[in-house]
Amino acid sequence: MSKPLLDIRVGDIVQMRKLHPCGGDTWQVVRIGAEIGIRCLTCNRKVMLMRADFERRVKRIVERAS
Repeated sequence: MSKPLLDIRVGDIVQMRKLHPCGGDTWQVVRIGAEIGIRCLTCNRKVMLMRADFERRVKRIVERAS
């Protein structure tokens, strides 16, 4: 049985389990689809992750998009 999808929206701020090389661990979701686009809030680097990888690596949702 598969796990239900994480309720994630564009604009959400998430905390990831591992630190980015710049030292930041908070990211803003900028794109949703088969791949999730996230932007580091410390250095503004954009990264694309497969949805399964994103859901495994996310620690918590810090702030919901309005």
